Parts: sequence; C-alpha cells; structure tokens
Amino acid sequence: QSHFVESGGGSVQAGESLRLSCVASGDTGNRCVGWFRQAPGKEREGVAAMYTIGVRTAFVADSVKDRFYISRDGAKNTLYLRMNNLKPEDTAMYYCAAGEFRSGTSCLNTEIITDWGQGTQVTVSA
Repeated sequence: QSHFVESGGGSVQAGESLRLSCVASGDTGNRCVGWFRQAPGKEREGVAAMYTIGVRTAFVADSVKDRFYISRDGAKNTLYLRMNNLKPEDTAMYYCAAGEFRSGTSCLNTEIITDWGQGTQVTVSA
C-alpha cells in the first residue's frame, strides 16, 4: 500500500499555472501512479498518470493534453503535476493515487486505483 501527501493547490485566475507535488511512501513497486480529480457533482476522473518502473509512458486525459504535464523524481519519491493555462473547468479536488498495473488498462482508469491521498483543492476563476 502507498501513502501520499499532496501540496501545491490554490486559487488562481484563468490562464495561470500551478504545480502540484505529491510525496509518496510505502509500496511504490510496479504500479500506476498519477493524478486524479473530482469536481462537485462529477465523478472522479484520471488526469495524468504513469508507470513507476519501466517505460515512462505518460497517460494524459484529452481535456488537459498540452496543458498538464506529469513527472516523477524517484530519488525524492515525489510526483508532480505541472498545470499550465488553467481554465475554470479545471476547478476540482486533485488527488495523488496509485494502483496495480493491469495489462491492457490505462493508468487513468479509476477502477485500478486502490490508494488515494487526501487531495489538494484547485480553484480557477474566470
């Protein structure tokens, strides 16, 4: 099992940027790790994710492609999400999370996620 502590959320204007950080502890073996978000009244969705070992393929949701970038510093056990050109529709609670790799399944699929952080709020005003 993995444990996460997220930081970096806040309130910004549309067009601005934020960087979220997530310090991980516990089991960080061959898993999917990434960022997920949930807006009020909506289901939780995958934003950006990657494998912890092997090929550093990034899974990125279409809604944030070319704006959000995921990266990982293995030495610091820290996962980052750089969010550029933020939009009001990006307003949500953002969670760092992990789950077991499952062949043929995107790391953005919430069904494979078992370990969740507490979340950090991102609010974007027009």
